[in-house]
Amino acid sequence: MRTVDVDSKIIEIRGIKALLDCDVAFLYGVGTKEVNQAVKNNPDKFPKGYIITVNKKEKIELVKNFDQFNSLKHSYVPLKAFAEKGLYMLATILKSPQATETTVAIIETFTKIRELTRTVGELGKKTTEEEKKPLMQKSGEIISDILGDFLNISETETSFEINLAVMNIKHIVKRK
Repeated sequence: MRTVDVDSKIIEIRGIKALLDCDVAFLYGVGTKEVNQAVKNNPDKFPKGYIITVNKKEKIELVKNFDQFNSLKHSYVPLKAFAEKGLYMLATILKSPQATETTVAIIETFTKIRELTRTVGELGKKTTEEEKKPLMQKSGEIISDILGDFLNISETETSFEINLAVMNIKHIVKRK
C-alpha cells in the first residue's frame, strides 16, 4: 500500500476541515474535472454541508497563504472544498483502486483528528496530574501518528510545538 499524505492537504474553510477538489483529484488519481463531473452527475448524494463552494475572497486567501495553491490563482473555475462527509460520498462514486486506498487514508486521518479533539477535551476536565498524564501521552501519540514521517524529515533538529489551551505539546527530533 502506498503512503498517502492526506493531512498536509487538509485546509480549514468556514470552520470546517476539508480538501480542495484539485487535491481530492490528485489523491484519487483522477482529474479535477472527473471529480466535479461526479458531483454534477450525483447532486442528490451531496446535500448541504458536504461540499463548500469556495468564494473569491477565500480563494485569494488560500493563494496568498499557501504556496501549493499558486496554480489556482488564474483559474476561473469555482473551487470546491469537500468536507469529510463529502469525501466519503465521493468514495462511493469513484471506483479506482487508488481512490479506495486514498479514502481509507482520509478516513483514518479524520478519525485521528476527532480522537485528538476528544482526548484534549477530556484533558480539560481532569484536575490532577495523575489523571492528565495518560491523556497527554495519548494526545502525543495521536499527534505523532498523524504527522508520521513529517517528524523524521531532516538530518538536523526538527521541533514541532502545539499549544492547545489545556496543554502544550512539544516534539523534538534530533538526527545525525
